[in-house]
Order: sequence, then structure tokens, then C-alpha cells
Amino acid sequence: MKAIRYALIAIVALVVLAIAAIAIAMVVIDPNDYKPQIEKVVEEKTNLDLILEGDIGWSFIPIGLELNDVEATLDGERLVALKQLVAQIDFWSLIAMSPKVDTFVLDGLDAHLSINEQGEGNWTRIMPEPAEGDVKKDKKDVASSSEKTPTAETESEQGGEALNFNVENVQISNAQVHYSDLRTGQKVTLEDFTVNASNITLGSEFPLDIGFRVETTQPQLAVDGSIEVRLAANEALNEFAVSGLEAVFKMNGEPFGGKSVTAKISGSAKANLENESATLSDFTASLANLTLNTNLDVKGFGDKPTLKGNVAISEFSLKELLENLGQPAIQTTDEEVLKAIAFSTNIGGPAGKPALSDLLITLDDTTFKGSGSYNLDNGGIVFDLQGDKLNADRYLAPKAEGTETESNAPTKTASAAPEGDLLPLETLRGLLLDIDFGLGELIVSNLTINEIKASTTASKGLLKVDEFSGKLYEGSFGANVTIDARSDTPKWSINSDVSNVQTLPMLADVAEVTMLSGGANLKINATTSGNRISVLRDKADGQISFDLAKGEFRKMNLTRMACQGIALVNQDKLTTDNWGDTTPFDDMHGVLDINGNTLDNTDLTALMAGMKLEGNGTVDLKKTLVDYELGLRIVGDIHRDNACRVTEYVEDVVIPVECRGDFSAGAASLCSFDGSRFRDTLKTIASNAAKKKAKEEVDKAKGKAEEKVREKLEEKLGKDGGDKVKDALKGLFK
Repeated sequence: MKAIRYALIAIVALVVLAIAAIAIAMVVIDPNDYKPQIEKVVEEKTNLDLILEGDIGWSFIPIGLELNDVEATLDGERLVALKQLVAQIDFWSLIAMSPKVDTFVLDGLDAHLSINEQGEGNWTRIMPEPAEGDVKKDKKDVASSSEKTPTAETESEQGGEALNFNVENVQISNAQVHYSDLRTGQKVTLEDFTVNASNITLGSEFPLDIGFRVETTQPQLAVDGSIEVRLAANEALNEFAVSGLEAVFKMNGEPFGGKSVTAKISGSAKANLENESATLSDFTASLANLTLNTNLDVKGFGDKPTLKGNVAISEFSLKELLENLGQPAIQTTDEEVLKAIAFSTNIGGPAGKPALSDLLITLDDTTFKGSGSYNLDNGGIVFDLQGDKLNADRYLAPKAEGTETESNAPTKTASAAPEGDLLPLETLRGLLLDIDFGLGELIVSNLTINEIKASTTASKGLLKVDEFSGKLYEGSFGANVTIDARSDTPKWSINSDVSNVQTLPMLADVAEVTMLSGGANLKINATTSGNRISVLRDKADGQISFDLAKGEFRKMNLTRMACQGIALVNQDKLTTDNWGDTTPFDDMHGVLDINGNTLDNTDLTALMAGMKLEGNGTVDLKKTLVDYELGLRIVGDIHRDNACRVTEYVEDVVIPVECRGDFSAGAASLCSFDGSRFRDTLKTIASNAAKKKAKEEVDKAKGKAEEKVREKLEEKLGKDGGDKVKDALKGLFK
């Protein structure tokens, strides 16, 4: 036992002597005497020139090192400079194998980093390039160290202990970093960088304050930031926490039109790397008048995380936001729109398939509700969104004065500009969608549509609008569209049914056209191919069948046109002054053959009082031209004017009417009496008159012959044979 006690005393004595020796050495030896040697070693081992202008100091309790006014240059230019560095470690904490940094002070750091035209950073030239032999040696060392690494890691995994790390005080002040890239001309400066932290101990919470200013030249931007937060990390460094976060960033410069903008972040967060979980609590981020709030739990940091929480954007004005950010204002027809926008949703769903529920979107006086999900495995999106009412016209740009007279010029300019693709084919081929959309009421282009339903699916480049339906002006419509984008020339197929849509209010609302009324029934079957509007029009093919019931032509009186022709035949003059400006019809139907930009109609028919409208023609959609030859076939009395009396000469004849011109300019002047074709009508009337006169002559001759024959038969048969005479004449003059 005495031997053991003596051995312990000897060890303690040796430790005391070593400590005493170190203390004496630190008191006796002045490190400033070795400045030239230190500078020389740095110059020999690196490409740096080290300049130690200030004093070097050290202390024993606590063990510390202090450097003052240090500068390192590279190729004659400053790389880094330091006004003061103080690092002190508590001596007794080293003895206890629990290192504790008493103080770390870094003041006046000035670093200059740059990239030349060849893309090389100046920091890569700090160390000289090794000789060929050194390179081989380094490779051997790397291989040797790589062989040893697994053992070290294994030892750490098997017997490693939690790190016990303590820092009493950290101060970084007046630090600045200058960065420049000669390839792009970009310059970035970090200045006024400060860090203050105290009582940094693993397993306990500690405060951290950071301040900085960043400036860039491309674009010209300045950011002043301040961050206050309390941090915590466990001794195993696999669990971290942030609380009391208050970060403020004041920004100004070119991206904001010279205005100052403030962004703020606050809240708390936790993360556990071992069980792969993270939490955001009462997290708030704001930019000008836009504020986002969220509480979110994440489990699993791999490919299939599980999310649970909520996200909300408080009601804000988009117009005010753009103004605050120095961006151009959005001009709208209604100046009161885009001033009340909000968003909120709950987040959940199984692993790898985050889902939105109780989704609520507010756009001024419009509300959308719905749900959705996203599959991380295949990128599939499922969405269901239902809205109440939306007046899209309120959000359109206001019409400038003189728009109608000046509208042709922009159209010509746009048509002359290069035409771009309509669909992003590669993006479309990667979509996997299943979307349902509904809207109670939509006003667009002054057109009111109710009870809109739309269902869309997309998979591997095949996009289908399985249903697009709604109610429209006392009628209804339904359509389905297929876009096959699996090839570079996508194929389109469109089918639509329109039932009893009242044309007068619809055309009046959409285009201020009031030329036609009636319940419209349409069937559209069309196909086309291409990825540009002009190509789609050129390759369009199909049919449009239409039927208008119980309607009228407005701003044109076809009865008057027919009576003009009849009066000419009757060699009379119309006396009626008030003809009105409408022509009622019971039914109008026909088929339009789609041939590119041209619609061909060969069977137009409409039934009117005493007339039947017949005709054919074409509509050129590209040139907005209509060219129709119509005929008003007289089938009965059409007007009480005596000059318009329907005689046997005009019955079943056709009074010609032509409709030609630019239909975009208005329909009132498109149709008129066709005098050039009326000559054919006159020939028909003359032929009818000749046939009538010939028939009269034949009937007159037949009457005379019958009378003579009767007289002779009566002479032979006598008066008592009258019945026999009649029977004989019937057989003779059938």
C-alpha cells in the first residue's frame, strides 16, 4: 500500500512540476521575440506574406492567446487582416477533461475573396503546388488514412462519449468580407458583421445575437439584418432547438424600385436527427404587408416524410404589396379588386403523400373551398376546388379611350411577331393529374355562366377534359376535349353539345350584337393538330350542326326584301312605310363543315311567315368575312300590302338576298336584296305566266271542243241520252 501511495505522490509531483514549468516558461518567454521566425515559416510553407504588426500575448490562468494587428497578403494584395484575436481556455477544465472556452474575441476581421476570369478563386493559391514526389506521397497518406478511418469510426461508435463543450463568451465585431467575380462583374460585401453569444453549453439553452449588412452590385441591393434567438443542442449533437426567434431584414435597391422593404421571421423550431423529426411552432414570416403563419410537424427526412399542421396567409392587398415592393401596379377594370386575398389549409396525409384539407382561398368577394394531395413517388396531383362566384371581367385591364378605332394596329403587330408554342410538351408529358373544379357563377367577357363543372385528367402526355359543363342563358352546354401530346405534333379532339341557349342576350353581352334571337342547339365535333394557334386553325376539321328555334333576325327585314321583288313582278309600288326591323322565324337549321379557317354551309333553311329561307355560303374566320347567297321562297301570303300580293305568277319563286362583308364590323349592313340574281327570278315568273296562259288556252280549247261534241251526240241520241253523253265526254276529255 505504501508503494501505491508513493507512486501517486510521485505522479502528482510530476504534474505540479510540469504545470510550474509551463507557467514559468509563459512568464519568462516573450512570444513577440519570435515574430520574424513565425513570419518566415508562413512564407516558406505558403504563398502568403504574414505581417505581425501588433503584440502577441499569452496567459496561464486562463490559458490564452492574444494576437493584434495581423495581416496576410497574397501576390501583394491583402487576403485577410485581423485587428484582434483573443482565445482563452479555462485551465482547470482541461485538467478535468471538460474543455471550457472562457472567451473568444474576434475584432476587425477584413477578408478579400475574388474569382478571376478563368474561374479560379484567390484562396486556392494560398498553398504552393506540391512537387511530383510529394503528390505521390500525399496519395499514399490519403490511402493510409482512409484505411484507418473505419477503425476510428468504429471506435467512436463503440465507445465514444458525448461531447462536453462549454464556451463562456463569444464576440465577433467589425468583421467584413469582400467578394468579387471578374467573370460576371458581381461584387458582394458583408460588413458590420457582429456575433454575441454567452454561456454556450451543450444540453442548455443560450442566447445568440447576429447583425450584418450585405451589399451586391448586380443587382444593386442592400440588406441590413439582425437576428435574436435562443439556441440549444444536446451533448450528442443530434437534437437542436430554436426559440424566441426574432429576425428582421431591411432591404432596399433596384429589385424594389429604390424603396425600403422589411421582412421579418419569428417563431420556434425543433429537430431530432436520430428519430428524423422536426417541428415549426408559431412560425411567422412577413414581407411588407404579406404575412404567413404555420405550425408544422415533420416525421421522416427521407423520400416519404409525414406532414401535419396548418398554413395560413392573412388577408392582404396585392395592389398594396406591389406598391410596397416598388413593383409596377396591376391595372384592373375595377379598382377595388385584388385588395382582399387570403389563404389557409390544414396539412396531413400518409407518408409520402402530403394532403391539403379544409383549403380556403379568398379572392375579394369570391371564396374557393377544396382539398388536394401530392404523391412524392410519382408526382401525381389530385385536386378538388369549388367556388361560389367570380366576375373575371373586374380583373381585366381597363379599356383605353379609342380602343375600338385603334384595336387593329396591335392585332397586326401581334400577328407579325414570331409565334410561340402553345403547350409545354415535355412538362405536359410528365404531368399526372386528377382535378375537379366547380364554380357557381362565372362572368367572363360579359358572358354569364352558371353551375360550371370541369373534370380534368392527365397521364403520360394524354390530357383529357372529361367534363366541362354549365348553364348558359336559359340553356346548357357540355363539352369534352382530348389533347394527345405524346408526339411532337399534339392531336386535339373537341366534342360539344349546346341546348336551348338564348342567342339574343348571349350575343348582346359578349359582343354587343343583337342581330339574332332564338334558342340555339349546337353539336360540335372537330379535330385538329399542332402546337400553335395558326396551325390549329389551318388543320381544323369537323362539323357544326345548328338549330335555332322560335327566333328572329333583328335589324333586318327579309319580308320587306321579298315584297320589293314581288312588287316589281306585280308592276306595282309598295305603300307600307313601317316595316319594322325584325323577321321572325319558326326554325333555322343547317350544318357547317369545318375546313381549316373556313366554315362551309350548303343547307341553310329557315321557316318564316309565307316564306322559306334557303341558301348556302361560307364564313372565313381568319379574314372575318361572310359570303352567303340566300333565297326567300314564296310559299304563301307574306304581307297585307297590295303590291306584295302573292299571285299564281310568284308562288314558289325565290326572291334573292345576299349577305357579304366583314361580320366583325357589324351585321346590320351585311344583307340586302340581290338585284343581279333577280333576273333569274323574273325568268321563273315569266315561265310560270307562260305556263298559266298556255294552260288557259288549252282549257278554253278543250271547253269549245267538248261543247261541239256534246251538241252532236245529243242530236243523235236525243235528250234522253244525256247521261250517256256525259259519261262519254268524261272518258274523252280527261
